[in-house]
This record gives sequence, structure tokens and C-alpha cells, in this order.
Amino acid sequence: AIDRLPDVQVQLLSAADIAVALDAGEAHLGVTGEDLLRERGEGVDRRVMLLRPLGFGRADVVVAAPKSWIDVETMADVEEVAAAYLARTGRRLRVATKYTVLTRAFFAQHGVTDYRIVESNGATEGAPAAGAAELIVDITTTGATLAANNLKTLADGVILKSQAQLAAGLKAPWTRDQVEIARGLLRAVEARARAKDLATVAWAGQEGEGPNRLTPIGELFQTAENIAASGLGPTTANRPDYVFQAECPAADALANALGL
Repeated sequence: AIDRLPDVQVQLLSAADIAVALDAGEAHLGVTGEDLLRERGEGVDRRVMLLRPLGFGRADVVVAAPKSWIDVETMADVEEVAAAYLARTGRRLRVATKYTVLTRAFFAQHGVTDYRIVESNGATEGAPAAGAAELIVDITTTGATLAANNLKTLADGVILKSQAQLAAGLKAPWTRDQVEIARGLLRAVEARARAKDLATVAWAGQEGEGPNRLTPIGELFQTAENIAASGLGPTTANRPDYVFQAECPAADALANALGL
């Protein structure tokens, strides 16, 4: 359950199952990785709306090649190698991945056609060393696992910079009341995220307590210096837990997409 949202039913599912449920309209809202949502295929933006990036679960979907391929640094190099490999062996270059939709779209975008996908649901980064594939497409956060397997990310091989998203299933049976529940949840999430970058600055004036205002954290010390230079003070700064605003663009966009 969620406090103050008594009409919300919470289900704990795997990230992959949440992506499926959102795409099928079996869930109104869900938190899952953007990579899993994009992998749902063509037209996913008509079925699922990304409402808010949540700042965790960051991972890049990348094309990686063996470090020993010193002449392969870009997707253009992959195109050349794939054509040469086909001419020499009669076989297409193998790409191990579980991201078949993202891989096909990205390779097509770069004009790479002489390859075939080897579907992988295990340790994809080990496929080249095991002789199961020549390239991989997989997620990485620090690159350490790729490096440990003697792989390198291509210079232009980042397919998607993914993170956890609060998303809405557009095919779910929404009502106006449910959109307003989503608005309340979104407003709280946005207020929490907004507060992380702000401080409340207050200062005393000649007549006693003065005004206060919200200041970006990066400008906090300069703001205090400016107040002191004006002959005012002392100045205090506090971190708010939430910073609410009247507007909620994400909820408005959801309502418009649903025609509600």
C-alpha cells in the first residue's frame, strides 16, 4: 500500500514483467528500466508513456567488441568487418544479445546488415570468449565487467542511456479519478526530486526577520555572500524534504494522451 493513496493497489514484480504489464495495459503505472520498455518494440510510445526518470538503475545499452580488434572502433568499422567476414567465411557476424529489438534498429540506423543475432539470456559478456559470438550488445554501468572480459564499447556504440522510469500503460482502463491519483503521486515524486537540488535561504534584516527564498545548491554560498554584502544577516540555509509546485506537466501530458 501507499500512504494517503488508499485506492492504489501495489504489486511487486520483476522489472521485465512490469514492462510487459505496462505494454499490455495490465498496469496503470509501473517503475521499470527504460531499456526494457524500449525493447517492447515498434510503437511502444503509443502504448507506454514515460512520466518521470527516477535517477537510479542507470545503465547504458552498448555495442562491445573484443579489445583485440584494434581496427574496430566505430559502427562504420563494424560494417566493413561484417562484409569482409561474410566474404571470407560465407557466414554472417554473430551478435550476442537479449536486446534484439534495440540491436536491429541501431544496426539498421548505421547501415550494418551482414550480421545475425544470437539470443542470450545469460552472461552475454562471455559470448566472444566462449566462441558463441563476435560482438555483443548488453547493458553496462561502469564498464568493469566488459573490461574484465576483454571487451570495449565502440566510440559511437551507445544505443540507449537507460535508467528507472515511472511509466504509464496507455492501454490500461483509465478513469478521470485514476488520472488524479496518478497526478498526486507524480506531484510528490517531482517535489522530492526538486528538493534535492534546492535549499531554503532565510536572513534577518534591519527590522528583524527578513524573507526567505529557494536557491539552487550550486549557488548557495554565492547567495549568502550577496546577502552579507547587502548588510543583511545572519543567513541560514536548510534542505527541504519536498518542494511542490502548482503545475504537474507530466500528469497533464498523461491526461491529454488518454483524452481525459
